[in-house]
Amino acid sequence: MKQLKIFAAAVLAGACVALGGTVFLSLESKVLGALFFIVGLFTICTFGLNLFTGKVCYVFDNRADYALALPVIWVGNLAGTWLVAFLGGLTRMGPALTARAIELCRDKLSDGFLSLLILGALCNVLIYIAVEGFRSNPHSAGKYLSLFFGVMVFILCGFEHCIADMYYFSMAGVWSGDVLLRVLTITLGNALGGIAFRLVHSFFQGRSKSVVSGIAISHPEHGAQCDSRQGQACV
Repeated sequence: MKQLKIFAAAVLAGACVALGGTVFLSLESKVLGALFFIVGLFTICTFGLNLFTGKVCYVFDNRADYALALPVIWVGNLAGTWLVAFLGGLTRMGPALTARAIELCRDKLSDGFLSLLILGALCNVLIYIAVEGFRSNPHSAGKYLSLFFGVMVFILCGFEHCIADMYYFSMAGVWSGDVLLRVLTITLGNALGGIAFRLVHSFFQGRSKSVVSGIAISHPEHGAQCDSRQGQACV
């Protein structure tokens, strides 16, 4: 039952990304397309859905069962993107969306695997910034600005997001062994970029906390000192 819930939340997350991809393909302006693509991650973070590119960043923060759930989430994301692409293809919008998706996928299919790996890694640095900002920022405005900046920048830079690419390849109808290998390469890049940035961020977070914990702080008025290592209140 737990795995089924994880999979269902992943399917919904893939569908949300696909909806963002649909609006991106529907708009002539790349800037506006990037802006409204954010509906995907906005919904995922707000509703607590399972997106592989966000979840993978925290794999070393959790127990082994968390890592074991990641392949289930990846497959669920794929199912959700494919479903939206399939349904979109049955509508009057289908031909236009397919044509735009084919054009977009042309560069991805002609790119080298090292390039895809690097672009995937850079993409998930920004996804981590977006997700961690949403998770940890105490202000509502800051939470949503993190999503806007993180998602818009990765799209405008042309970085590769494996779940978004699942939708574009599905909409273009170009799945093959080569395409699957490219998606897996991008997936690996996403994982490496997100995990590496998370580990570096956690290292400096921990280091800054340890530095602060070892400093005796003087009150500017009373001259009193406190040492947070001993649990004293700094007043």
